[in-house]
This record gives sequence, structure tokens and C-alpha cells, in this order.
Amino acid sequence: MNIALIGATGNVGSRILEEALRRGHQVIAIARDAGKIAARDKLTARSADVKDTAALATAIAGADVVVSSGRFANFTAADVLPALKQAGVKRLAVVGGAGSLEIAPGKALVDTPDFPAEYKPEATAGRAFLNDLRGEKDIAWTFLSPSALFIAGERTGKFRLGADQLLADAAGKSWISYEDYAIALLDELEQPKHLRARFTVGY
Repeated sequence: MNIALIGATGNVGSRILEEALRRGHQVIAIARDAGKIAARDKLTARSADVKDTAALATAIAGADVVVSSGRFANFTAADVLPALKQAGVKRLAVVGGAGSLEIAPGKALVDTPDFPAEYKPEATAGRAFLNDLRGEKDIAWTFLSPSALFIAGERTGKFRLGADQLLADAAGKSWISYEDYAIALLDELEQPKHLRARFTVGY
């Protein structure tokens, strides 16, 4: 598979890059400064600003799927989707946020009183991105939300998948490592089970 990865140098994007290469996929790593990406086998680095539709369309040309792993505060679905359509790419996978997950029917995590104020703008933008995707008819999109605590850790391959509800372990902790998140995302790219849907991953 040829995967175009937006945000390839970030915490999550770099793990997705490693997992994709580990599985033998071709990767087009997209960043504002592609010079920061070290040359490797099966890896092509391209510079593009996500908000520049023509430049992004050129960068993702030839990809089977685009993976968006950037901050929602920096761009919207309206920035990304036109580029996919211009480039003729039919699939989009988005590294989502936990804020839009439900902790009770109709009640999102981001709307709870204890949700950290400093994370609220990013979480709110992520929910808006997801809502925009839900109205998209032409692109086969997938939005994968991590658990509440999303951190560097181990690649264990042991985790659970859910739908729109926040996952937590037996002790009540809601978390997932970047490394295991990357596994779940690549599994979905290889064997799609959540097209035009959001799902979540956690321990």
C-alpha cells in the first residue's frame, strides 16, 4: 500500500511511519519541512502546507490512502478533503482525539467540568473535524480516537477497540500508547472495518 502521511514528524505520526515501514508499505511522509525526515527505503519525503490545496494534492498524488496526523487547531477537514479529491485519493484516515468520545449517552468527554481547559480548543476542533467528515459523501474516511491518556510507551499489540464510548481499563484508567495506537491504525488501513465511521482504541 502507498500511504501518504501528513504530520510524519510528530509524536503520533512518527510511530505511524515506523509501523507502516515495518509492515513493508510505501510511505509518502509530508511535513512543512521535508528536510527533517531522514532518507529510508520505501520512504519519500515531500514538503507541503496542509492549508495549500494545490501543494497538498501534489504531495499526496499516487497514494492509496492519506493519514492525517496533525493538530486540529492548525487545519480543518475543509483544508484536507479538497486536496484528496483533486489528487483522486479515495481514502482518508484521521488521528482523532478523545474529547469527542462519550462518557455517557449524549455526553462527550470534552463537555465534562473536569476536562482540562488547556486541551479544550484542540478537542473542540477535533470534534468539529469529525462532524465535518460525517457529512462527507465521496471520501471513504475513518477517524480513530485514542483513549484519554495518549502517551509514548510500549508496542504490545494488546488493546481493545470500541466505537463512540471512551474505553477504560479495570482500574478506571483510560489510556493507550502511541505505539499500540499505530498498530490499530495500520490494521484498519490493511483490513478496513470502520469506513465512514469513528472508532477508538484503549487498554
